Amino acid sequence: MTIDIGRLRGHLILGITALACAFPIYWLFATSLRRPDDVYSLSPVPWPLSLANYTDAANKVDLFGLLGNTFAVALASSTAQLLIAVLASYAFAMYTFRFQKLLYLAFVGTWLVPFQVTMLPNYVLLYQLGLINTLAGVVVPTLCSALAVLLLRQHMAGFPKELISAAQMDGRSSWSILWTVVVPNLRPALAALSILLFVNSWNEYFWPAVVLQRSNAVLQLGLRSFMGTEGTDWGPMMAVAGMACLPVFLLYVVLQRHIVDAFVRSGLK
Repeated sequence: MTIDIGRLRGHLILGITALACAFPIYWLFATSLRRPDDVYSLSPVPWPLSLANYTDAANKVDLFGLLGNTFAVALASSTAQLLIAVLASYAFAMYTFRFQKLLYLAFVGTWLVPFQVTMLPNYVLLYQLGLINTLAGVVVPTLCSALAVLLLRQHMAGFPKELISAAQMDGRSSWSILWTVVVPNLRPALAALSILLFVNSWNEYFWPAVVLQRSNAVLQLGLRSFMGTEGTDWGPMMAVAGMACLPVFLLYVVLQRHIVDAFVRSGLK
């Protein structure tokens, strides 16, 4: 049997890179499972195992409440971004109208504007609407994502126009064509985009910190509860951080097949 040295070298490099990327996650969970007195231990294997850090974290913060709030914010934001991206990208890819390219460039150009530029106007608007220190205030300015439109438009533009024409000849409306013809055939791309949007919303820290000034209502802000003037309580903090990783991991497991298809396939077969 002939051994492909080049392929073996490539797999070895990928394996080492994967281990290097996974090690911080492993160390996070290893630290969370150590006894409180062993948090600073450098032993690679946490033994004896202990759930004391998770118990301390649950006693100090409303862990399930934080998870629920964070999930609600991430789900609302990512769902709205995906819906708007589907509608906008369909219009830009399937229709021809005046100033189409100019409007598309202006729409995508908003993605290039730094968040710090729009932060103050968004904050003033939320203050006038009375949404400061509310979860709705975190969600409302993030309902639209120019990046999502940019990515999804590329898939829409590659959709066979013959299928659209056939559906129109069959008497279907544009709304029906979008949801019964186009969207079902773009499930891999939509799944990959969904997890990207959800993870971005789930990991967001700065904007919730600006809006929720007096509250640690989401998980990322809840981590601040373990930081004080006397030092950081690393054990419970690692426990909460580990819990924050689980929903994203489960989402990836559920959508893994579609995500791989989105990278492997280019267009429709």
